[in-house]
Amino acid sequence: MCLRSIEYFGFKVLNYAPPKAKLFDMQSMDLPDHVLVALRRIIRATDLHSRKLGKKTGLTTPQLVIIKAVGDLKDPTVSDIAKAVSLSLATVTTILNRLERNGLVNRVRSSVDRRRVIVTLTEAGQTLKSSAPKPLQDSFVDRFSRLASWEQHSIVASLERVAAMMDADDLDAAPLLASGEDVV
Repeated sequence: MCLRSIEYFGFKVLNYAPPKAKLFDMQSMDLPDHVLVALRRIIRATDLHSRKLGKKTGLTTPQLVIIKAVGDLKDPTVSDIAKAVSLSLATVTTILNRLERNGLVNRVRSSVDRRRVIVTLTEAGQTLKSSAPKPLQDSFVDRFSRLASWEQHSIVASLERVAAMMDADDLDAAPLLASGEDVV
């Protein structure tokens, strides 16, 4: 890990610095280009991870997140799963239909309350859950949570501002790092 000293509101703090090969010469590129390159790298990392996940498991990131939620929740309904993964009920239903067709989940009526439909993993779904790699957002959250509070807030504020500048501040989005076409 590379650490560098930066000045933040007049205070010197240690900050993580990417390896030198990733740093750009500030004279050769203007700041908007730096932002666009950083955004493009985030998009590429998301796409590459989604492809890698697809090749290894045959699943999209949202499908894997739903499988993990089904396995972690106790007798979940579709609504419980939707809340746990921050996706709409319609999106979760569509994904569950596909997972059920592929033999990874089952839906059964509750014996206690016939109105409730419980989602469970099949044996193949349980095997896949235990062997699948972590979604990209899990490693991001691990690293993000290790940052100092002021740095976390700075990143959130900056990204919210970037979203607003790209007219994306009102778009509905789940906390999943996945290619756009992978979400359904």
